[in-house]
Formats: sequence, C-alpha cells, structure tokens
Amino acid sequence: MSLKVIELQIAIPKTFEAGKVAEHKQQQSQLNQEQAQALTEKQLLKSRESVLQSDKSAKTDPDSKDGKQNNGHGKNEKERNEEEKATVHPYKGSFVDFTG
Repeated sequence: MSLKVIELQIAIPKTFEAGKVAEHKQQQSQLNQEQAQALTEKQLLKSRESVLQSDKSAKTDPDSKDGKQNNGHGKNEKERNEEEKATVHPYKGSFVDFTG
C-alpha cells in the first residue's frame, strides 16, 4: 500500500494527536491511582486514631453513678424492662406490613 503526498499531510498530524490522547489517558490513570492511594492512607490514619471496639467493662449503666448499681434506690432490671415495653414511641408504629 503506497501513500500519496496528500494522504501523508492528513496522516502525520493525526498520529501526533493520537499520541497526545494516549499520553493524556496514561496521566489520568496515574492521577486516579495516586488519589486512590491518598484516600486509602487517609482512611488508614483515621482508623488508627479512632476506637474500633470498646471493652465491656467500659460501658456503664445510664441510671447509676460511676458504673455502680444502686440496689436500694434504683429499679431492678425486671421493672426497667417492663417500663420500656409499656412506653409508646411518638412516631414509630407497631405494625409491620409484610405484603409486597
């Protein structure tokens, strides 16, 4: 296949444009990879600084002071559970619709 002079005038600039487009795509993928790596490092640093689990001993009873149970002054567990069941939530319903 032989190319004429007129065809070369069109073909050569198109090769330069194709090269520029390929280089731009390569730079864009490299930039995306660097951004993903930076985001991963940021999440890793955040997870190192935050508490992932708490010990059971660290939890306290909201009704008692300093995590100690007030046996004589507070309600026992059974009465507290019955009171929670009797409480009606202002906007949550009690009916679940399973039809679909």
